[in-house]
Parts: sequence; C-alpha cells; structure tokens
Amino acid sequence: MTNQRYLLLLICVASVVRCELFTSLAHMERALFAEREISSRIKEYVTEEKQRLDALSRLADELETHSSKALENTDFYLGNPVNAYLFVKRFTVDWERHIEDILKWKPNEEFNDKINQLKEYLPTYEDLNGAVAALLRLQDTYKLETEKIAAGDIAGIKTTELSAVDCFEVGRVAYNDEDYYHTTAWMNEAMSRLENEKNKTVNKSEIIDFLAFSVYQQGNVRHALDLTNELLTLVPGHDRALNNKEYYLKMISEKEEKMGETAKMGEAATVGEQADEPLKNEKGRDEYKSTDEFIMYERLCRGEHTHDYKDKHKLVCRYKTNNDPLLLINPAKEEEIYLDPYVVAYHNIISDYELAVIKSIATPKLGRATVHNAKTGKLEFAHYRVSKSAWLRPDDDIVIERVNKRISAVTKLEMDTAEDLQIANYGIGGHYEPHFDFARKEESNAFKGLNTGNRIATWLSYMSDVEAGGATVFPYIGVKIFPKRGMAAFWYNLYKNGDGIYDTRHAACPVLVGTKWVSNKWIHERGQEFRRPCGLTADD
Repeated sequence: MTNQRYLLLLICVASVVRCELFTSLAHMERALFAEREISSRIKEYVTEEKQRLDALSRLADELETHSSKALENTDFYLGNPVNAYLFVKRFTVDWERHIEDILKWKPNEEFNDKINQLKEYLPTYEDLNGAVAALLRLQDTYKLETEKIAAGDIAGIKTTELSAVDCFEVGRVAYNDEDYYHTTAWMNEAMSRLENEKNKTVNKSEIIDFLAFSVYQQGNVRHALDLTNELLTLVPGHDRALNNKEYYLKMISEKEEKMGETAKMGEAATVGEQADEPLKNEKGRDEYKSTDEFIMYERLCRGEHTHDYKDKHKLVCRYKTNNDPLLLINPAKEEEIYLDPYVVAYHNIISDYELAVIKSIATPKLGRATVHNAKTGKLEFAHYRVSKSAWLRPDDDIVIERVNKRISAVTKLEMDTAEDLQIANYGIGGHYEPHFDFARKEESNAFKGLNTGNRIATWLSYMSDVEAGGATVFPYIGVKIFPKRGMAAFWYNLYKNGDGIYDTRHAACPVLVGTKWVSNKWIHERGQEFRRPCGLTADD
C-alpha cells in the first residue's frame, strides 16, 4: 500500500508541473529522473504482488495436497491422534500466525466473504484444547513416552513427526489447563527438538518461560531459578522473569535458613529439605483416577492380564438358533467370554451392508453423547464420556427393524420396550470411563421418563475395526473385548430378582489409533415377564 500511495503522489506532482516542463531543459531532465523512479516503484510493487501471489499459490497447493491425501481415507488419517492434532493446530495457531497474513491480500470482497464462510467449518481453539486433551489422555492411559510420540511413534504405529513448535503448543495447552506435569514433559521435548532444527520454529525464550514456572510448580525451585536466569540472559528486561527470580531466591534463602536452624538443633535435614533437590515431575491425579478401579481400567485398556479366571476351561463356542426361524438358516455364532456374570460375544452378527446403512443414517444426526443424570433422570453431557451419538428408530429404515428383530431372536427378549438403537462414534481419544448401564436402587429417577423399568440387559455391536485401543473392559472381572467389525457383545445387567449385577461395571477405552463405531441396544424389564421370568433371589 505504501508503494501505491507513493506512486499516486508522483503522478499527482507530475500532473501539477507538466505545463512548466517545456520552458526548461533542466526541468525536462528532472522529469526523466521522475519517470525512471516511477518505473522503479512500479517494478517494486509488481515484485511484492508476485511474492504475495506466489505465497497464496504455495498455500493453495499445500492445502490441496493435504486435503487430497487425507480424503483418500479420512478414518485412517484423522483416526491418528497426531494427525488430528496437527490438522486442528493448522487452522487455529498456524492460521493466526501465518495464513491470515497471506490472505490479507484480497482481490475482491467475494473472495473474502467466501473464505469467511468456509472458516465456519474449520476447527476452533476449543477443538485444539480437545485434541491436546485427547493426546494427553492417550499418553497416560497407554503409557506413551513423549519423545516417541514426537518422533512419530504411536505404540509402534508410524505417524507424522512433530516439530519443536508442535510440541510447544501441546505444552502450552497443558499449561493453560494448569497441568504442569505434561507441560514440563512437552516443553522439555520442544527444547530438545529445537536444538536439532536448522530453521527454528519457536523461540527458545518462549519455551523457557513456560518451563521455568512449570518446574517450580512441580517443586523444583532451584531448577526454576536456573531456567529463569537463562531466560534473563536471552531477554534481559523480561519483567515476569525478574519478579520470579526475586521470589525464587527468597524461597531458597528461607529454606536454607530453616536447614541451618535444624542443623543447630542437632537434627539431620530430611530429604525434602536438602539444598540440591532431585528434579521431580509427578503426574497429579484426581482422587478417582488414583483408585484401584481406575488403575485396573487403564491396565486392561493396555491389554494387560489382570485376573486368573478359574472357570476359563468351561467356556465354549456354539451355533445358536433358539429354534427361531430367523436363526435356523443362519445361526448366531456365540462365544462365551465369562460365566458369572454371563458375558457372550456373537461373531458376524451384522452384515457390512447393514453397517453401512446404519452409519449413513446416523452420521447426519450425530451429536455430543449424553448420560442419564441419576438424580433427575435427564440426559446431560459428562467429561467422562467423550463421543458423538445418534438414536435410530425402527421406522427410520427397514435395516434398523431387521437388526432389532435379530437381537430379539438371539437374546429371546422383547424389543418393543427397549430403547432406540443408539449409534456412537468415538473420535480422537474418545472414551467412556467405568460405569453401570443399570440404575442402582438409589437412582430411582434414572429411567422414570421411559416408564419401562430398569435396563435388564445390554447389546453392544461393534461397527468398525479399531487399529489400536478402544476395547470394552470390565475392571471387576478382568474381561477385555477388543472391537471387531460385525461382532456384538451381550450381557445381563440385572439378576432375576431385579438386583443389579455389579460385576458388569464396564468402560470404553480411549481410541488410540483409528475410529470406533458402536451401536447400543439397552433392553428394559417391562415386557420380559414371560421371556425372562422374575425370581425371588439373585440365584434363581
């Protein structure tokens, strides 16, 4: 714009004095110099415009190449947590830092309006926070090393390598969430990668700024002081660093003074009071995530063997018809997984065609998955369930009706009082922490609105294979079921006397790599009076 204004000024000046030029050769010579200057300015302007156009062209090529590759197999590409994080980062942090500057050159309002319209479909900073939270959840659950993730290794599956700034942004999101454990790990990795980068992607001072306070929060005051001194070497007038240095020095002085008093009293200083403390970086966990149940859940998600099952030798596989016309020609392939509680799997129970139809109907209806509030009976969002779901009725398509009839034929239970078929899609790190499907006695309002009693049984269909993670696990009995396309799991939630079977507490493990589609059919008590008669005790 500066060149344009200068060019216009020269033209205006030339127009004012042009009537005087013919009276003096000196003035004519000056006009020649002005002409040459105009030519020079035009060339500079054209060069700048070419540079902007070249930058726009490179950006367009880059976006086209990336989207074409990803669209070849979106489940494979976006099912990778690193790819998903980088994709979200591209249209949040990178967009603000680099892309918006390129797009400031706007050939017309139509172009500008179109870009703004399309931006509504792009990820937001809320998505960035979610992508990082998912990545960190996967890191914790599957015990993934920060260095390996950054190197493009997700549990042995090769993916995109991260740059120093990519690691820095993960650490910064964790920092904003006051998660100093992951901040420290990812800022250290950012520092390590920065040292090996020829073209630096982030300033060292930025990394140190976040890292210093994070290690202080982890109890490493001396190390925080060392990092702060290093930051002040790079940025001498850094206000926050100057204030923090004064505070750290005061803390160290008070500790040394306390140690001196302890020594005078003839007492040995404890390990925590020694001047040179070992570096600490401990993961802060809330009360629930420190319980045996949650630790068992994570172990099962990793595929670890946790329980010895004494009745394992009694488990069998069989073809099951129940003398039902729907199963006589094509019997259900039943595999017993556990006997008490009774958990079974049915292989190839849903066809590829049926799965495709169900997905196509459900996809436009997908919304953030909810859970029943035990006190109010209403559906609401919950941090421990991260997925999207849709509900399909039998009249949505003949395939839904056919699947419902097959479930009834296999289980011998009434479907008219069951809940609609729920379709759930688990994205990046999608999970559902340990829970019961049935309502406990104190949760009297859980299914009050349905007026069909409690959930007597669960039918869980796996609609996709999952490359890594995503198992259904039962922490109390050590059972783990890994997703297999076309397979379904079935179990009773209630004894015949109506009491809940607490060993059916289960969870959906985070999806590590891939995408997970499942469908749930929750079958209720009402209508089962003659199909599964009640008993007086749990043993009936």
